[in-house]
Amino acid sequence: MNADGQDWDVGRPERLYVITRGRSGAADRAVFDLVTLIVARSEPTPTMQPEHAAILRICESPLSVAEISAHLRLPVSVVTVLLADLLADRRIEARAGVPKAILPDIALLEAVINGLQRL
Repeated sequence: MNADGQDWDVGRPERLYVITRGRSGAADRAVFDLVTLIVARSEPTPTMQPEHAAILRICESPLSVAEISAHLRLPVSVVTVLLADLLADRRIEARAGVPKAILPDIALLEAVINGLQRL
């Protein structure tokens, strides 16, 4: 944020271009979705791009791509490019989001309840 409390990227798309080195996240979207969990596998190095280092610092515990985007105040498309770099360097691990629980059949639950009530 700047001194006026506005995001640096407002009206400055060239910064995003520089961060991604002109690459788009189109190819990387197949690997990462909003709920993919990211975990750092290494520490940041002094020569690393600041955004890469920030991702490694905040991902000591699992964070979703959407959460990383919010923390860094960067668009998801930019974050996916950065994550692809880190994944290629084996600095992060990408995990699928937690699948929705498969709920048991209602008839089975009712049968269990009825059986417990008879005891």
